Amino acid sequence: MRIPNADKAVVDEAKVRDYLLSETHSVGKFKARFFASLGFTRENWLELATALRELAAHDAVLGQPSPFGQKFEVRASLQGPSGRVASLVVVWIVKSPEEFPRFVTAYPERSHERRSP
Repeated sequence: MRIPNADKAVVDEAKVRDYLLSETHSVGKFKARFFASLGFTRENWLELATALRELAAHDAVLGQPSPFGQKFEVRASLQGPSGRVASLVVVWIVKSPEEFPRFVTAYPERSHERRSP
């Protein structure tokens, strides 16, 4: 299945820069280490935001129920600036009554992580 209106996906700057790539955020700092290993940092946050937005067009499955709207999960490979590739889960939500997906979070899909040779 595809996420409705994936071409209009929204990725909030603060969510990427101040959460996923923050080395001091209580939850995000663990994700920041993962993304840093791919070559993403707060300085190149826009590159990660663009890559995440592109992943919204991949096949998705219905995510956890939410009182705010329908969540979707995309499992896909992401290649970072370092050249390293890893499997990733990206969570999106289409809030009621909106008709486009918003980025919720992303995290490594550990069981399928791949390292370049």
